Amino acid sequence: MAGVTDRPIRVLCRALGAGMAISEMIHSDTSLWGTKKSDRRLDIRDEPGPISIQIAGYDPKMMAKAARANEERGADIIDINLGCPAKKVLKKAAGSALMRDELLCAEIFRQVVSAVQIPVTVKMRTGWDHLSKNGPMIAKMAEDLGLQAVTMHGRTRCDMYKGDAEYDTIQRTREAVQIPLIANGDITSIQKAHEVLSATGADAVMIGRGTQGDPWLPGIIAAQLEGRSLSRPSIDVQIATMAKLIREIQLFYGEKTGVKMARKHMQWFLKRFANGREAWSHLYPIVDPDEQYQRFKELIDGGGLRDGTERTG
Repeated sequence: MAGVTDRPIRVLCRALGAGMAISEMIHSDTSLWGTKKSDRRLDIRDEPGPISIQIAGYDPKMMAKAARANEERGADIIDINLGCPAKKVLKKAAGSALMRDELLCAEIFRQVVSAVQIPVTVKMRTGWDHLSKNGPMIAKMAEDLGLQAVTMHGRTRCDMYKGDAEYDTIQRTREAVQIPLIANGDITSIQKAHEVLSATGADAVMIGRGTQGDPWLPGIIAAQLEGRSLSRPSIDVQIATMAKLIREIQLFYGEKTGVKMARKHMQWFLKRFANGREAWSHLYPIVDPDEQYQRFKELIDGGGLRDGTERTG
């Protein structure tokens, strides 16, 4: 979720009840750190724990060094990325490309675990393609080498995000490992969360794209899985919360970049409403951060949004 799960959205999701919010994917080559972009991705100030930092790379020593550096910066958990399907990541033989080289995965696991005192986890896909769904085997290897949890997305890399996620491979992974297993993929409601947990035997669910524009969703699902009643607040409160997020994003990224980064969160949020497209057409052209913030807030009590097509949790 690079470019999405930055510090402002992680802090908000945790405040709204999410059990954990994992960092954006961070390159393991520490020589590339120190830029504005990397500094933002490494920024974990004011975050509630446990803080999980996800690292991506292909060189075991480099990844071990990055893990150690993040531990020194205050991370509570190191998460190894074997799941990213993006082409620019695969060009470096990182992300889900690593699942084609099981021996390299093993060496990465071994060196990262040895480099830190904090727990190490892994996020992966079911495999590279439908002919090589080796996720259960790699998960077992991770457990044997000292990793403490596995998250699996129910698609192969070649699936990208097309079609529906499948959960049979996650269920086979449940049979293969004793460490906590987290299921991921297409979870957008409490009903779907129950179905996935029942089908897979997983210990928890992870929500990615379903949270875009709906930071309340993880907290609602977490509460209802625990037997507590929780629902989204009124539309006006939702707008006020998103307006605050817009301001936090602007401050986090700076004026020019902040306006651009805030736009996608606004658009995702507005897609949930019957007349959101019309509201978005007026908000998109704005380039001044104060005007962006104020015009979005004006949707409150202005007859701005109708909830006829709002997604339910």
